[in-house]
Amino acid sequence: MATPLPDFEAARGGGGGVASSSTTVLTSSVPSSAASTFTEDAEEISPILIFLFFHKAVCSELESLHRLALEFATGHHVDLRLLRERYRFLRSIYKHHCNAEDEVIFSALDIRVKNVAQTYSLEHQGEGTLFDHLFELLNSATEIDESYRRELASSTGALKTSVSQHLAKEQKQVFPLLIEKFKHEEQAYIVWRFLCSIPVNMLAVFLPWLASSISIDESKEMQMCLSKIVPGEKLLQQVIFTWLGGKSDTMASRGVEDSSFQCCLDSSSSMLPCKTSRAQCPCEGSKAGKRKYPELTEYEAPDAPMHPIDEIKIWHKSINKEMKEIADEARKIQLSGDFSDLSAFDERLQYIAEVCIFHSLAEDKIIFPAVDGEFSFSEEHDEEENQFNEFRCLIEKIKSAGASSTSAAEFYTKLCSHADQIMETIQRHFHNEEIQVLPLARKNFSFKRQQEILYQSLCIMPLRLIERVLPWLTASLTEDEAKNFLKNLQAGAPKSDAALVTLFSGWACKGRKAGECLSPKANGSCPAKTLSNIEEVYLQSCNACVSLPCPSRSIKACCQHQDKRPAKRTVVSSCGQNATPHSSEVANGNGRSCCVPDLGVNSDCLGLGSLPAAKSMRSSSLNSAAPALNSSLFGWEMDSNSFDTGHAERPVATIFKFHKAISKDLEFLDVESGKLIDCDETFIRQFIGRFHLLWGFYKAHSNAEDDILFPALESKETLHNVSHSYTLDHKHEEKLFGDIYSVLTELSVLHEKLQTDSMVEDTTQTDIVQADIDSGDCKKKYNELATKLQGMCKSIKITLDQHIFLEELELWPLFDKHFSIQEQDKIVGRIIGTTGAEVLQSMLPWVTSALSEDEQNRMMDTWKQATKNTMFDEWLNECWKGSPDSSSMERAKPSLHRDNDHQEVLDQTGQLFKPGWKDIFRMNQNELEAEIRKVYQDTTLDPRRKDYLVQNWRTSRWIAAQQKLPKETETALNGDVALGCFPSFRDPEKQIFGCEHYKRNCKLRAACCGQLFTCRFCHDKVSDHSMDRKLVTEMLCMRCLKVQPCGPICTTPSCEGFPMAKHYCSICKLFDDERAVYHCPFCNLCRVGEGLGIDYFHCMTCNCCLGMKLVNHKCLEKSLETNCPICCEFLFTSSEAVRALPCGHYMHSACFQAYTCSHYTCPICGKSLGDMAVYFGMLDALLAAEELPEEYKDRCQDILCNDCERKGTTRFHWLYHKCGTCGSYNTRVIRSETTTVPDCSTSS
Repeated sequence: MATPLPDFEAARGGGGGVASSSTTVLTSSVPSSAASTFTEDAEEISPILIFLFFHKAVCSELESLHRLALEFATGHHVDLRLLRERYRFLRSIYKHHCNAEDEVIFSALDIRVKNVAQTYSLEHQGEGTLFDHLFELLNSATEIDESYRRELASSTGALKTSVSQHLAKEQKQVFPLLIEKFKHEEQAYIVWRFLCSIPVNMLAVFLPWLASSISIDESKEMQMCLSKIVPGEKLLQQVIFTWLGGKSDTMASRGVEDSSFQCCLDSSSSMLPCKTSRAQCPCEGSKAGKRKYPELTEYEAPDAPMHPIDEIKIWHKSINKEMKEIADEARKIQLSGDFSDLSAFDERLQYIAEVCIFHSLAEDKIIFPAVDGEFSFSEEHDEEENQFNEFRCLIEKIKSAGASSTSAAEFYTKLCSHADQIMETIQRHFHNEEIQVLPLARKNFSFKRQQEILYQSLCIMPLRLIERVLPWLTASLTEDEAKNFLKNLQAGAPKSDAALVTLFSGWACKGRKAGECLSPKANGSCPAKTLSNIEEVYLQSCNACVSLPCPSRSIKACCQHQDKRPAKRTVVSSCGQNATPHSSEVANGNGRSCCVPDLGVNSDCLGLGSLPAAKSMRSSSLNSAAPALNSSLFGWEMDSNSFDTGHAERPVATIFKFHKAISKDLEFLDVESGKLIDCDETFIRQFIGRFHLLWGFYKAHSNAEDDILFPALESKETLHNVSHSYTLDHKHEEKLFGDIYSVLTELSVLHEKLQTDSMVEDTTQTDIVQADIDSGDCKKKYNELATKLQGMCKSIKITLDQHIFLEELELWPLFDKHFSIQEQDKIVGRIIGTTGAEVLQSMLPWVTSALSEDEQNRMMDTWKQATKNTMFDEWLNECWKGSPDSSSMERAKPSLHRDNDHQEVLDQTGQLFKPGWKDIFRMNQNELEAEIRKVYQDTTLDPRRKDYLVQNWRTSRWIAAQQKLPKETETALNGDVALGCFPSFRDPEKQIFGCEHYKRNCKLRAACCGQLFTCRFCHDKVSDHSMDRKLVTEMLCMRCLKVQPCGPICTTPSCEGFPMAKHYCSICKLFDDERAVYHCPFCNLCRVGEGLGIDYFHCMTCNCCLGMKLVNHKCLEKSLETNCPICCEFLFTSSEAVRALPCGHYMHSACFQAYTCSHYTCPICGKSLGDMAVYFGMLDALLAAEELPEEYKDRCQDILCNDCERKGTTRFHWLYHKCGTCGSYNTRVIRSETTTVPDCSTSS
């Protein structure tokens, strides 16, 4: 049996079994450390295992329901009413699970491990929104058409994907941390508190559903887990194990038609414990021992002094009394100015706030719907909740301000004002309820029904709160009121809840002074008093009540293990005496004890709170939308400043601009995937292309986050673990993309087959019939795949939208808080420094198309600031001019070229004129000299840049003359008679085209002289001037000897697309047919290598491409824009391999090899070129063996170490002087013949 709804047994595939797919998900997602913990000896099984069972049950149910939705979408008959009821039950179970997780599991984990729980709690809200959207669809099923069916299937798939991903992440991150950071006893305490934080009415259906959703062997393991989790007291064990098995059979037999079970499913109706009549439990009718509990008789008390429903006034009276005491306490604090009791005051306020919230919940879900469905006090309840919220925020401000705060008087005044305001609001609300609701309840309901409503209202609360509320409530009652209260409690409960009523009765007795018995019976026998007489029947009752298949040996072993466990856990008993206001045993009037056990969860041993989850449960129960951020787990704890978006945009925000573009394409996939059923080949091809584009950009973005952004966050000590959840998201999302790709490929093949079949006409009649059958099957499969693909696109859209939203909500503010502008600039530089030119060239228009013009400008400003030392701006302009798809970048044009537009405006004023080549060619000598003077006066340029510009301008006359040569010789070179119009060979024997420098199939026409050369080096070798390869516009194909515009292939028809080289760069006009070459957009040059982000990255400070292993190198600004210190060749444009030195300088690798044969220090700064430990050790041995002449033994010399840059004193030597700080011999003498000292090995 999978759920309490037997109609779907067949859909689930049997009784206690679980779908194999869910089993795979569960086992595969559990880390090896956790798996080993779970599979060890039974004595060492982790209590956390019970959460794995829940995850498995939820995933199995979601998979089963999604399959039904897919069948419905493809035309099969599915009962939507039953589907809706199953989803309603699952949502109710999952919602309370999430609330208890937020209150207990994540709060406990956050104490030991920071920055983990918040992300998962935020995800709970997103999952609530998905459930709400699904129920909007299910409730609007008036006109069922094809689009509705597909939308329903997509929504169920999105919900399954989101929840399954969330649960898998918990198994990979949260559960291993719980096992690692908490002892077994602490884990048992956490899980027990988790169970005690679930409302009683939901726990009564949660446990049997869980037991029925897993296999028999797993049920045994779960019983073992519960035996370790539930305290060893017999009554608590009886309550839990009765729930575990006592109701599953009846729920299976009655199904959704049982009205008492229906209330557990409908979120808008009362969620009541099942009161179905079940077969008599052997423990109740056994004659082997005394009766376990006294018979709970029904009281038809017509002569009672008050109606049972009037007990609501008792609740109102107690709450009002507590609020009045809180208001009085606030005034005392105001008068005394004493902060010492503020924490106790805060705890008291939190308690009464929780009572009020659950009392409001009971009214909204049970009392008001039962009396009159139109009654609603939800606005009053929301107002009270907001006032409690404001009250506690004020207390937190007072505690953080401290006693010395100058605004203390103002805080105290507000404290009293808030207390009075809450009290007034509650009193007015209670008065309206008493005069409007209670008279109708007295009139329309019998005493028995009133008692049932009261009991069901109490069961809205979790056990943890009921344990505190009952003593607190009965303590303020008279003896008669207390007895009537207990009588109504017992009479309103079903017989199956006998153990639970006994527990409640004992807790109620604890609130009475002198421990008088509250039994409604004449003999004063309280149900709790008979607890001491039931020990001899406990084992029998345990076996009888737990209906799960379990051998008696296992149960006996389980119970023996329980008997061995102490009544109180160490983790609880060590926390003090604050568990409850009373002890576990209270003497009654007859001298006997009501020996009911404490839960042991109100001691707050691990510092766990409770109110936020109560607020979250009320919000999610009453509102159709997901819980608001200010009314959930983070209502009071989170710093609102971290979500302030009003400040100026920081550099790292640029990275999140990609989120906008990703969201835009996700919307496209979601919408357009619905058109795949009836589409042509062109549409499918375009859809596949758009999908691949999105997948590629998403992969680049997620890799940048995983490799750069997230490690930067984790490097801050206070931010450890903050990004791990998002890394897991990336892995899961990558798998979703892969799954979509597989389905899309299969869909494309089927579409092609359908198109081919439709074109076949010359067949016989028999073949046509058979073809129709095959075509029908193919069309049916195609429609199924298209429906599945639409759901997958919807799933990945929702998953990524949620991921993006949480990143911006949680991670974005952390960069502003923990990183300076310079650090953020460096991070942005690291990210784009690992992005290749081809990716950037296609990514920029893709991103900017989703942004406004202002956002484009800000993004490009940030990029240019991060790349200010590089040639990125130059590449950007050249890339724009040579873009083959200029229309796609039209929207980006204002941002990409706004600097040029700005310069044109300034040109008219004559300021900051930075002329181009065409302007220089038109200048006379005086104008040229004036502009050169302006360059020297420009403080924004560094000296090397000034020298470069001036040198080029001074040679501009000669360059202008050379520019004219092609035009002068064009007529002479008419046709193919140009100089060099013949093939050249790299290997004449094998007829391989090229030259000694490059293997390529073309020649280049030099713009300066109009001649044809294989490469620029060949040109420079025979000419008296240099060739600018970027000015080349024409090439010669060496196969057909035709001159044509530069391009990757020959455009002559006879060559049939003959490639010029494997690598072609349209900017550098570089052709290379044998090496891996990439164009760096920041060097704006082609370099040898696989590419940026693969084996190289570009350092924005050094302005050079470095190997990936040199990520943590020493940066020197523009360090590569200099000459090699050995051969004096300019390193930045050199074609030879360059080596980075530890000091941050560079030289050619060949020069390094030759230089280090005789030197070990940098020729520029003098630091050591590597690890010299071995060499220095040899020098130590040499000096130890060497004996100085007597007159030099006691002399010392002052030295300066070139490696550590510290001064020191060392013993005299002619050649070798060791630094006393770092042990280096790379030193130089700054003063010799110093005063003789006993020990001169010092440093400063």
